[in-house]
Amino acid sequence: MFKAVILLAIIIAGVIAYPSPIDSAAFQPSRPLAMNGVLAPNDALQATELNHLPPAARGGEDVAIDRLKCIYTGTSNGDILRKCPYSAWETLANTGGRPLGLAFDEHANLIIADGQRGLLKLSPGHTLETLVDSYQGQRLGVVDDVDIGADGTLYFSDASTRFALKDYVLDALEARPSGRLFAYQPDTGKLTLLADELFFANGVAVAADQSFVLVNETYAYRTTRVWLSGDKAGQRDLFISKLPGLPDGIARDADGSFWMALYAPRSELLDKLHPIPFAKNQLAKLPPQLAPVPAPYGFVVQLDATGNIIHSLHDQAAVAIGEITSVQPESDGLYLGTLHGPSIGKLAW
Repeated sequence: MFKAVILLAIIIAGVIAYPSPIDSAAFQPSRPLAMNGVLAPNDALQATELNHLPPAARGGEDVAIDRLKCIYTGTSNGDILRKCPYSAWETLANTGGRPLGLAFDEHANLIIADGQRGLLKLSPGHTLETLVDSYQGQRLGVVDDVDIGADGTLYFSDASTRFALKDYVLDALEARPSGRLFAYQPDTGKLTLLADELFFANGVAVAADQSFVLVNETYAYRTTRVWLSGDKAGQRDLFISKLPGLPDGIARDADGSFWMALYAPRSELLDKLHPIPFAKNQLAKLPPQLAPVPAPYGFVVQLDATGNIIHSLHDQAAVAIGEITSVQPESDGLYLGTLHGPSIGKLAW
């Protein structure tokens, strides 16, 4: 028994002495909104209709719909897939990276936020082009989502400059915000930094009147608003905070409201550890397969144009769909993407 205690002490000392891959900061998470009223759990998302991807394809992170009602998504192996009505999925291109956010411009080009390659463009003829992959001589980090303004400006997020996409959990633990929001002018190639020091800059959406752009800060459980016009132009404030889950993708609906995907409910363990850098530094040493993973849960919310939650849709046991990363509102329903799933979801709404 004594030898076992000594051995355990040696192991613990060795783990503590081993360098951590992060240098975490103390962070005090906000107290989450109560899961009642408009946020009360339900199982409305269990009515989601699933559109299965090709065999072995997974992780349709975002969904875009073209003028012919064809569905586009990007998968974990870099493929850009399309499925038109009454036809099977087809592969249009491979980015060589990880396509995350998708949006069509007025010329029917598919703009792709790729977490490894930067901001890309896929032409109607399926020619792939890099629009921008660096800022001030430094490579972009994790280009995550994109939305397009009425004037053609491409607004996109760079989630982290400290960690690669595969190490997103380390970014959450470290709590040193390095995410950014950019505006890119396709006609001139001008790239403008709109906001920095964001906690994993994720989903992006432009307001109906073009007065502001929203960016989700996944690891701070909030959405930041950056004003584009008016007296507050250039300033930023909070659109919504204290979210009960991890905000991922966000998209504007035709009525000016916004739909937001919450990838998972908050981790109580992570919230308790955030004020303690030493504990987080030790946790980061664990192999990825030993890291605590939240149970799958389906969760999306609708917000009005001023940031109030007006609807929430859940799948509490992820019976139909969980780990939702995007919500694309269309005239025939809500299209849902996921981080790891083998299907694209559609919910009549």
